[in-house]
Amino acid sequence: MKNILVPIGESANAKNTLQYAIDFAKAMDAKVFVFRAFQVLSKAGTILNVDEIVGRETTSNVKEVVASVDLKGVDVSIISAKGNVIDSINSIDKELGIDLIILGPRSNSIKEEVFLGNTSGSIVKQTDISVLVVPEGYTFQPIKKVLTAIKSGVIKRKEVLQPLETILEKFGAKMRLLQVKTPNFLEEDLEFHSELAAITSAYKSSENATLFQGVLEHLNANNPDMICVFRRKRGFFKKLWEQNSIKKVDFESRLPLLVLKGTE
Repeated sequence: MKNILVPIGESANAKNTLQYAIDFAKAMDAKVFVFRAFQVLSKAGTILNVDEIVGRETTSNVKEVVASVDLKGVDVSIISAKGNVIDSINSIDKELGIDLIILGPRSNSIKEEVFLGNTSGSIVKQTDISVLVVPEGYTFQPIKKVLTAIKSGVIKRKEVLQPLETILEKFGAKMRLLQVKTPNFLEEDLEFHSELAAITSAYKSSENATLFQGVLEHLNANNPDMICVFRRKRGFFKKLWEQNSIKKVDFESRLPLLVLKGTE
């Protein structure tokens, strides 16, 4: 894991998210790219260099956040880009090769009932880069136990597991695999990808209405430092994809949540 992207918005939690990302990057021996997108709505009579001005102000605001944290010797760079957040992230990934995105659950939203705000939710939903969602106010601690929740053990591309494998290796962590058999469970879901099986320290299955309910049921018994799920068409966020934002009544994690991508 070489490059970590940290999109930060205007939330009061931006500093905390960045500090977590830096602490995490230090353990990973990775670089951090702090990113904020900006958009300019052009109007008749506006000054010609408005893009430059807004871009400069955006960079200045990000620099203030960076200056407020302890860099701990980590290589930190700032990126500000004009345009759509998702398009900008895809462009950055194409140029730099991003291994992981670390973000807070609500980059701009002030709605207390929302777990994932619109921007953070769209990044989790629409990008093909694995995402680590850090709860608001959460302080970094070494990861010793990971609870990975799945419906299906079928993984079509082994590189999907790379972020999880790296985390387990770097921290010397153990991964417990929880397979939740929901009403739409298929016999083929019992087949496990060889690399997933190889990094599993313990396995348990349960029957629940949803994967999320299975996680809640077994969370206290496992006491993990991180939860890992896969983004699938039939997976963890199936009913949450209708909109980018996710309400706390539908889902909330008080632990870092690693969402692995591209399993279909």
